[in-house]
Amino acid sequence: MTTLTTRNTIMRLAVASACSWIAVSAAHAQQAAASAADAQQADAQSAAPAATPAAATEAEAKVDNVVTVSGSRISARGFTQPTPTTVLSADDLAKNAKPNLFNAIAELPALQGSTGRTTSTNSTSSGIQGLSSLSLRGLGPIRTLTLLDGQRVVGANVTGVTDVSQFPQLLVKRVDVVTGGASASYGSDAIGGAVNFITDKKFEGFKFNVEGGQTTYRDDKNGTLQAAFGKAFMDDRLHVTGSVEYGREKGIESPGFGEVGPNGRTWYQNPAYQIRPLAQTNDGKPQYTVISHAQQYQYAKYGLITNGPLQGTAFGANGEPYKFNYGSNGVPTGTGAVSGCVNPFCVGGDLSGSVGAGTNLAMDLTRQVAYTRVGFDINPDHEIYFTANFGKVKSVFSPNPGAAKNANLTIQCSNPYLPASIAAACAANNITSFQYGTANAEFPENINVHPTRKMQRLVIGADGRFPAFGKEWSYDAYAERGVNFTDIIVHDMTLNARYNAAIDAVKLADGTIGCRSDAARASGCVPLNIIGNVPVSAATWNYIAPQNGPQQHTRMQQDVGSFNVNGEAFDSWAGPVALATGAEWRRESYRVSGDTYGNGVTADTPNSAAYPADPLLNSTVGNNWYAGNYHNASGTYNVKEAYLELNVPVLKSATWGEANINMADRHTQYSTSGHVESWKLGASWKTGIDGLRLRAVTSKDVRAPNLSELYAAAVVVNNVVQYQGNTVTIQQRTVGNTKLRPEIARNNIFGVVLDRPSWAPGFSASIDYFDIKVNGVISSLSAQQEVDLCVAGNKEICGAMSLGNAVATNNYVTVQAFNLASLHSKGYDLEGSYRMNLKDWNLPGRFTVRALVTRNISFLTDPGVVGTIPSEGAGNNLGNTPRWKGLASQSWDTDKYSLTLSQRWISSGKYSNEFIECQTNCPVSTVIHPTIYNNHMKGAFYVDLGGTWKFSDKATAFFKVDNIGNVDPAPAPQANLSFGINPALYDVIGRVYRAGLRYNF
Repeated sequence: MTTLTTRNTIMRLAVASACSWIAVSAAHAQQAAASAADAQQADAQSAAPAATPAAATEAEAKVDNVVTVSGSRISARGFTQPTPTTVLSADDLAKNAKPNLFNAIAELPALQGSTGRTTSTNSTSSGIQGLSSLSLRGLGPIRTLTLLDGQRVVGANVTGVTDVSQFPQLLVKRVDVVTGGASASYGSDAIGGAVNFITDKKFEGFKFNVEGGQTTYRDDKNGTLQAAFGKAFMDDRLHVTGSVEYGREKGIESPGFGEVGPNGRTWYQNPAYQIRPLAQTNDGKPQYTVISHAQQYQYAKYGLITNGPLQGTAFGANGEPYKFNYGSNGVPTGTGAVSGCVNPFCVGGDLSGSVGAGTNLAMDLTRQVAYTRVGFDINPDHEIYFTANFGKVKSVFSPNPGAAKNANLTIQCSNPYLPASIAAACAANNITSFQYGTANAEFPENINVHPTRKMQRLVIGADGRFPAFGKEWSYDAYAERGVNFTDIIVHDMTLNARYNAAIDAVKLADGTIGCRSDAARASGCVPLNIIGNVPVSAATWNYIAPQNGPQQHTRMQQDVGSFNVNGEAFDSWAGPVALATGAEWRRESYRVSGDTYGNGVTADTPNSAAYPADPLLNSTVGNNWYAGNYHNASGTYNVKEAYLELNVPVLKSATWGEANINMADRHTQYSTSGHVESWKLGASWKTGIDGLRLRAVTSKDVRAPNLSELYAAAVVVNNVVQYQGNTVTIQQRTVGNTKLRPEIARNNIFGVVLDRPSWAPGFSASIDYFDIKVNGVISSLSAQQEVDLCVAGNKEICGAMSLGNAVATNNYVTVQAFNLASLHSKGYDLEGSYRMNLKDWNLPGRFTVRALVTRNISFLTDPGVVGTIPSEGAGNNLGNTPRWKGLASQSWDTDKYSLTLSQRWISSGKYSNEFIECQTNCPVSTVIHPTIYNNHMKGAFYVDLGGTWKFSDKATAFFKVDNIGNVDPAPAPQANLSFGINPALYDVIGRVYRAGLRYNF
């Protein structure tokens, strides 16, 4: 607390001192203003670099010799901000030729952990399926602020994360990626930085873009149509721009069951961890082994007896039994184990029932976007404007085939669907039932999920300039209403209770086969035969997987009112003293409703014709579906904040160069968590050494808890915990936590910039060291973890439970998020470019070389939970933060042609930094530090090629080939069968061809 108070005091004294210095110097500044103005004009022109197609070291856009920088609210002549910012221009984005700008931006090395249509394809309930969201530094999309023209955009799910694919992408003239804390300038969520999409507000003419493509496997066929227009009316006082876009990426279908990649991809080989029991690791052998061709022996494609004297009997066509082929030459023991195998995997054998590859490799994604901006100049100094943005993004995917049951079913020997030989074997072995597992490959359809997001965003605003104190000031103000509707509709999902009732079949008195349960039969139960590959009747399928499946309907609303002023207070001897100030009010709210069977029966989700009452289903807490149990929730909070930012030049010398101090202070009042302050203090020094500039910035940044964390839907289930040496049955109540506090981060950045020195006028380079510490990270705990923390003395968490009651049914643990964890990320960014005009070599065109690299030194996560230690994520290639991530390009451009060769690089790493690698003489494995045979995960190097041909003044044809070498993704083992890849880091689609046409007039 003392340290925090000291920091706040220093920050306030710094701002106060700067204001005092401004007041004392004002008289001198006014006297020198006339002579200084001309000098500052020349300085601004020399300091601001010309626009280049490559990403600059800093975001700079020149308007009337005024530099506007996304990492700051300051707009001033010659202003150089201390926060590193990378720019992607419209030309850069066009050269990438991606159907979605998100994919081009996510390739930047500082962007780590972004989500797109290849991530979360195996999830039904994550809520981020098909969501194009950007993440800086691996800190997650919730800690990256994404803006449109410097304005907030309504979230596309309950975490408040923005969907970039809903933006008007053809009108984007540049994207500024601020790779440092920006909360003092822009507010909450900018812990990792900010990504600002800048549109062309004064575009005139008409342009369109049409492109199409597919992979080398002839799948993921995609097409994009985009058109934009702009026109000035009334002597340039009324300006109208607009755009419409349609894009479709058809995705990569699930190949279904077995060890097979989709459409000829041969790299999928069922990777997995084979994990020995911890107690057996005193033999000097490692606990973990990474295997290929993993066979999960607890089920087969159409059914497998997994225990007892009949273990190892599988079923095929028409229910015919056969001896299952276990991998590893395994032999069933009759007790559920298999000799030579490590539960639950053998290696090899019959892999036809594997479900790991059964998810979509990439979702089917459809984008529809419309946008317009109408601006009217009341006079040359004042404009009022209106923008409207409509975006609809629909995705479709299958999270898995069938609905695997891992040896958790019990089949009665009296089941009339059993072959006579099995019934006889039951009698001979004196058993009445057996344990059973199946992939349910006989199901007529795979689970398929259909998320649809529809955004409606309206903004009215004004901007302009006005004179004050002998200077010209600028202002902007806007009010926004944004609404995002998200509908997740799931088809072909089974109800657990109905499935269990349907497979428990008996021969009825009239000789027909029916469900054993009288209540089930009375409510419409139709029996299901899961013994072998037998077609499922329409009546049975409609019973266990009704037409109306899981549904979630969410309405997110954001209301914003903002006013900002900035200008130069006066010209001092060292340059213009500039300030920006403003205030903002914001309200965020959401309401989400599930279906009756997932949520339970409530006033908001009553039984209906679509979801009729069923005595087999749990009507109190819901959770009846195999997956996709959505629950009702709602919440709202509001924010009031104000900020002040100053830029104070402190040095102007022909010998020592120029320096400025940039500082900002923001005070925010949340309706839920109260007051929080964020601040920034930085400096930039353009040294007397030709082209050399130094910069440094330190900041306190915040992320407020989002609506989902505050108001998560209530879910109640029964559970057990260990408490004071006893096993205690509890009621586990999962809810949001309205007492959450904002996460507090401290950002430190130090950089060196070499910007076009006279001895190398086409060369620019920078290196920036970053150190980010986030405390009070909001994280969820299990019921047992909460109990352990309470026992360890955490009083806040003790208040979330009641244990040891005389009446056992009064015991409960409230499972919710707490401010317990911490993150610490550090590393450095390298950026360089060299541009040369080839005419100096008697060759046509211009040549540009450019590279951006991020080195993650450390990414330490401390869960703050008893029995855990901080975990190192840097170089963990199963996560989001490799040791090295790089992007390089070499471009040749003429007025007619261009060619660009690009390279993307991810360094090799480990499966986990907490593993101890050993083959023999291994130490005893522990939960914290398990032993593993091989802890190496290879990296990746991709080469892309693109080109353009301007065959007329208005038309340009282009092509792009991504991943020319068709490099396969590195295997990414898990403890269970999955696709075994990490799409957050690796290219999982393969070689992609695209071509198109751009037309401008």
